[in-house]
Amino acid sequence: MIENKHDEGTMLRDLFPNGVYEDVPGFCKAATAKEIESQGWSLNPGRYIGTSKIAERGPGFQKDLREKRSELETLTNEARSLEQRILGTLKDMFEEGT
Repeated sequence: MIENKHDEGTMLRDLFPNGVYEDVPGFCKAATAKEIESQGWSLNPGRYIGTSKIAERGPGFQKDLREKRSELETLTNEARSLEQRILGTLKDMFEEGT
């Protein structure tokens, strides 16, 4: 099982090298009450943070994205397999009880 491989401290130092908060497109934004009101009081982050451009994320982004896709496919297959095992176990339990 693959756990979170990110070091949050490193990520925070990379995003905020001076230790001071600033808006980061695609990651975080301090929205004003007026901006939130204009969005119908929705707190959906996507309405405020937007997306960062792939080019801004560095040359390794596409490689990382391919790896994440592969990891997602692996985890999805594992989830399907576990689901089948659970369903089989439940089926066996109920058939034994009848």
